[in-house]
Amino acid sequence: MPEHHVGSEADFPPGAHRVVKVRNIEIGVFNVAGTFYALPNVCTHQFGPLCEGEVNGTTACNAATGWKFTWVREGEIITCPWHGLEFDITTGQCLAQPKVRLRQYPVTVEDGEVKVIL
Repeated sequence: MPEHHVGSEADFPPGAHRVVKVRNIEIGVFNVAGTFYALPNVCTHQFGPLCEGEVNGTTACNAATGWKFTWVREGEIITCPWHGLEFDITTGQCLAQPKVRLRQYPVTVEDGEVKVIL
């Protein structure tokens, strides 16, 4: 599978992301706490530019939080700028629709160069 250079590691410090074009595909490349992820720049809802949205966290209310709403997963959630649908960057899973998952592209870092595999 071909690797495509999308930038240097310095272009993606922890917490950073940007949209790159590989062939004719727009891909969001994310650095989440030192690990790289790549997702298609398209929301499953109405095909909005998902990866141009904000990276943030989300709320949780479960036994682990003592059944109190708590802000969790900071830097791991991308929010579509069109309608606010949230996706887990690390898995591609939609938070509101558990059966919906985005394709993920493998990312490698070699000699300081970030490459996406298509």
